Amino acid sequence: MPEYRVPRINRVLITGHLTADPELRYTPDGQAVLNFQIGSTRKYRDKAGEWQDDTTFMKVAVWRDLAEQMGERLHKGSAVFIEGRLQSRSWETPDGQKRSALYIQARRIQDLTKTREGGSEKEPTESGEKKEGNEPLSF
Repeated sequence: MPEYRVPRINRVLITGHLTADPELRYTPDGQAVLNFQIGSTRKYRDKAGEWQDDTTFMKVAVWRDLAEQMGERLHKGSAVFIEGRLQSRSWETPDGQKRSALYIQARRIQDLTKTREGGSEKEPTESGEKKEGNEPLSF
């Protein structure tokens, strides 16, 4: 069987609006983690020619300084541009059921919410590229 060389790319670029206020928490060792969900909507025409909305909801996790910065700025309805990677986690519930979740591990977030003057509120912000390990998330 031939050997294939597959590039290792895991990159997500997405825009959307927060569906609720974000939740800022701290791990037992003091690292900040911000969890929120966004809705990203695409518009398309159906067979009858009518415009329809198709919204995808995605959970997002943000770590360290970026988590604290975004926790102060973002709120329900905030428009954001997120750059990151897809991450999955699995766990078992206390009653033995297996669960899994897919979410975006944000590396860079730009608040796209307009100010009264017109432009976006803040410049893009990035997090450090450190491995998080199996830190607890609250999805």
